[in-house]
Parts: sequence; C-alpha cells; structure tokens
Amino acid sequence: MKEILLQTEKLSKSFSNGGSMQHVLRNIDLELYKGDFTVIMGASGAGKSTLLYALSGMDTPTLGAITFGERVISDLSQDALAVFRREHCGFVFQQIYLIDGMSVLDNVLAAGLLAGRDKKALVRRAGELFAAVGISEEAQRKFPAQISGGEAQRAGIVRALINAPEILFADEPTGALNSQTGLDVLDTLTRFNERGQSVVMVTHDMRSARRGNRILYLKDGVILGECDLGRYVHGDVQRHKKLSAFLQEMGW
Repeated sequence: MKEILLQTEKLSKSFSNGGSMQHVLRNIDLELYKGDFTVIMGASGAGKSTLLYALSGMDTPTLGAITFGERVISDLSQDALAVFRREHCGFVFQQIYLIDGMSVLDNVLAAGLLAGRDKKALVRRAGELFAAVGISEEAQRKFPAQISGGEAQRAGIVRALINAPEILFADEPTGALNSQTGLDVLDTLTRFNERGQSVVMVTHDMRSARRGNRILYLKDGVILGECDLGRYVHGDVQRHKKLSAFLQEMGW
C-alpha cells in the first residue's frame, strides 16, 4: 500500500470579485502518495495553480484542511508556513526567478543557507545535483543571464531540490521553453522521480502530462476524474492513447 504524503479534506478556496464570491476550489478530498509523479490538468481557469499553491502552503484555503504527515498545515501561521515550505517543499515555476546579481551556484546555495543548512554539505549536494542535471562547473559560476533558458530551468530544479524536500511542486515548468529544452527539463524531473522524489506538476501540455503516473483532471474547482498511467516508459504508444482517451472523456 502506498504511503500518504499529503491529504486534503473539503478543501475550498473562494475570492471576492466585485462584490460576489468566486469559488475556485470546491470541497476537494485528495490524497497524494509518496514517490508518485502526480499531474494536475484542466482547462484555463479550472483552479489548477490555485490547488497547487494551496497544497504547498503558498496559499491558505478558505475552508477545509490540508495535512502533511501528521501535521495540519492549513492551521499554521504565515511565518510557520514559510518555515514548513523551506524544510519540506521544493518549487519549480514557469518563470525561473533566479537572482540576476548572483551566480547560478550562489542562487542554489542561498536556498540552503536560508534553511540553516551547513555550507560544506550544501556545496557537496549542489555539486551532485548539478552533475545529475548536466550543468558544468563553468556554467555554475556564470550569472543567470549568461546561461540558456534550459540550463536556467534545470538550475531552478537544483535549487528546488537542494534541501532534499519530501515533495517537489512544479507549475508549468516547460511553459516558457522551446520543445527541446522543455524535453530536457521533463527528462530531469523524470529521473529524480525514478529515484524516489515525489512530484506534483500542473500542466496543460500532453507531452508533459505523459510523464506522470497519476493524472488528476480539474474542472470548475472539483476533481472530475483521474487516470492511472503507471510508471513512465519512453516510447510507450499505449500510454499516449490512454491519456488521450481519458482527456477526451473529461471534455478536454
């Protein structure tokens, strides 16, 4: 039986919009499992990113509970949530948000130092992660503007993983990349997932979605359905057909 990493109970999120309430998430009951590559899909405005931000503690729900392990994180203060995110979560976004005035290596190390990690241990871990994503020592010494978009996003993944998070959240991580560099980033995420890293990714892209073993389809703030694709195998034609049939059933 899979180990539950994170779960929600009647998770809801609403916003005030011109005097009326906009209900973005509606009573979502969800379990996320350790080691899974979970993909959240849905049309624009379905609530995908809102769900990701709520699950990760970047946003607080209007109603309902979010439990990480034995801890109800939806009850934490903003300061406590910030500590929780640093210690347990990694984040990869469409926009990479590396600090321009710092080298690529220093961007990564800063994330670990903010969490109170030992610098020597951080340097060793950073070296291992950079090697795993194919970023050379020369590129590590450069500033973000001096490397390619694909390298910058892979550096963003290293930064997200420097504190060995239990769960990695990715919001459209290939959305700003061309086809080949996007594929490199997907390969990187897949390799880390194969090593046991739990991943939750929002995407509208079929190619990206195929990397997940579990697909959740969100519509009007509720999970309309889910699809079990099993572990990713390169070149699996049936995987594409199964996902296509599922998305067609969901009204994609």
